[in-house]
Amino acid sequence: MNDTNDDILEIAGRRFHSRLLVGTGKYKDMAETRAAIDASGAEIVTIAVRRTNLGQNSDEPNIMEVLPPDRFTYLPNTAGCYDAETAVRTCRLARELLDGHDLVKLEVLGDEKTLFPDVIATLKAAETLIADGFQIMVYTNDDPIMAREFEQMGCVAVMPLAAPIGSGLGIRNKLNIRTIAENAKVPVLVDAGVGTASDAAIAMELGCDGVLMNTAIAAAKDPVLMASAMKKAIQAGREAYRAGRMPARRYASASSPVDGLFFD
Repeated sequence: MNDTNDDILEIAGRRFHSRLLVGTGKYKDMAETRAAIDASGAEIVTIAVRRTNLGQNSDEPNIMEVLPPDRFTYLPNTAGCYDAETAVRTCRLARELLDGHDLVKLEVLGDEKTLFPDVIATLKAAETLIADGFQIMVYTNDDPIMAREFEQMGCVAVMPLAAPIGSGLGIRNKLNIRTIAENAKVPVLVDAGVGTASDAAIAMELGCDGVLMNTAIAAAKDPVLMASAMKKAIQAGREAYRAGRMPARRYASASSPVDGLFFD
């Protein structure tokens, strides 16, 4: 299996070649936003509905003019929501603004310091939104039991954090991420905490289906170059996972066999 053309990411019946999802915030201007996203090769872009103009403010720049919806798949998110009710209202607003678009990223945060998810509130919001016809990609902690619960209730993708949002600390609990990826029947995408290209590659090597990031690109000294690096890291990590790494050994193993040498 070395043909990457047949390695498609499928989420809620939609098919994508890129396994890198990127956010649209924190860039210095719209031009840098578009340049970085183009360099990333991403097909799915996340939009913070409460912070981004999707046409609700006619006197402000509209993200839809910079990232046309016929070119990118929008993933409206509920960033900045701290209770289930606000998250539900935000998703419904996004659906109204985007002509019935039902694929959303749900996140309900627990507090402003850690930005860890409030899992109980997230469960409540997910239940309401799924009943209302939304397709939910859910941001959660790295607990395999909760990941299974979100999958079983009908979320179309599970998105465990690697580390706190915007921290750049990389994957802090590889075993949990691997366990989630090994057992899930829906796509698993690492969301939050990636800092550099090696973090993205590790996520893919662990068996994740994709990675979502924003700050790791937008806060880099050269966001466009970092976006390009992330694209390559996702591809390399995915190929390494598909190839199957060699077993780790405690002791050395000669690269060349020593049996049958002329001087034996």
